[in-house]
Amino acid sequence: MNDWPEGWTDNRDERQGRGSSSAQPEGARVMRHVQRGSQGPQQPRQQPPYPPAQPPRPPRQQGHQQPPAQQGYGVPSQQGSQHDTYGGYDSGYNTGQVYGSPSGGGPGGGQGRTGAPQGGGRPQGPVDWGRRLKIGSIVLVSTLAVVSVGTYFWADSKMRREVDLSKVIERPDEGDCTTYLIVGSDSREGMSAEEKKKLHTGSAEGKRTDSMMVLAACSSGNTMISLPRDSDVEIPSFVGSESGKKYAGRGVRTKLNAAYAMDGPELLVRTVEYNTGLRIDHYAEIGFAGFANIVDALGGVEMNIEKGFKDKKSGADFKAGKQTLNGEQALAFVRTRYAFAESDLARTKNQQKFLSALASQAATPGTILNPFQLYPVMGAGLDTLVVDEDMSLFDLGEMFFAMKGITGGDGVSMNMPINGSRGGNLVWDKAKVKQLVQQIQNDEKVTVRGK
Repeated sequence: MNDWPEGWTDNRDERQGRGSSSAQPEGARVMRHVQRGSQGPQQPRQQPPYPPAQPPRPPRQQGHQQPPAQQGYGVPSQQGSQHDTYGGYDSGYNTGQVYGSPSGGGPGGGQGRTGAPQGGGRPQGPVDWGRRLKIGSIVLVSTLAVVSVGTYFWADSKMRREVDLSKVIERPDEGDCTTYLIVGSDSREGMSAEEKKKLHTGSAEGKRTDSMMVLAACSSGNTMISLPRDSDVEIPSFVGSESGKKYAGRGVRTKLNAAYAMDGPELLVRTVEYNTGLRIDHYAEIGFAGFANIVDALGGVEMNIEKGFKDKKSGADFKAGKQTLNGEQALAFVRTRYAFAESDLARTKNQQKFLSALASQAATPGTILNPFQLYPVMGAGLDTLVVDEDMSLFDLGEMFFAMKGITGGDGVSMNMPINGSRGGNLVWDKAKVKQLVQQIQNDEKVTVRGK
């Protein structure tokens, strides 16, 4: 007897679209999967064993990262893959993408259509040159700042602040310009016997002033005034730099360089201020060795000598024309006096010319921005440069740039106005000196001229 309804058979393999009469539910059926990223005709491939049935997964929440799958059967073949794969088949659960969409990667984990590099690396975009230049600029500026600060403190520590202008008494009022008393001494400090012979300095003990000049740095223009060493001046009352004892003025008139020989830089400043009425703000002194070393560190100083001359005492032997002087030649050039009829006045003019040329060539970007030249030049000068206690590195730089400005035509270079002589000493023209000092004090354009 057939218990099946009409049209039904007991052959389950022939039943299609029918339910099962079994008390147990049917097992999972193998479903056909579509591989993503395939192009062209599909190559037959062996189907892997279907994994055991797993409980249904909850819907993926937007913005929530699905926890990584446990290792074992059915784990993706590459760690960190964005797709659940079973032997190369994609379930599509992780990405939420439609099969065959452009975001899927091709077989073998290669680069997909999005241009993402293999191995999960970051996408290669265009180089951000603006950002690189910005970073490079910051690094460069920071490096220059560190080097500049380091150079400043190094140079500042080498300055010999040995002159105390607070010991100078009865000083004139301050003016609108910054004034420097620049002194070239015959100090042989630190020189060997061979160097003294080479530079024709002799071996006299102590030190004297070979050259003296006042430099006024003003907004109206810079002025360099040479003070001949044979200038006839009065030594005023003063306080001894070492003893602290006050010495009364005796009205004695003598050569200007005698003040330095009597009590050093402080009395020299006091004497210049007393005889001119001009307040001196800063003092700078350099000896023979330092002067020659600066010139050599610069690689020489180019000069145009209008007329050749010789002097056995200084070692000078120059021909007319443009030439580059080394340290030895430069020292001979500024010290020569016996080769000229107006010995002291002619020498001061040569000193002005050379110092202006020296400052012009030293205060250039090629020297200042080149540490291989800046450090030797500063080291050579600062080792023998003696300044006042209040002189800063900035003040020293202002002095050199003021000297350079005179060479470039921004100022006046002159001798102190002279009006005759007394006992072989040069007498200053008092009226012109007074007018000259007033113009400097008031920061006015200097119209006075000397020889």
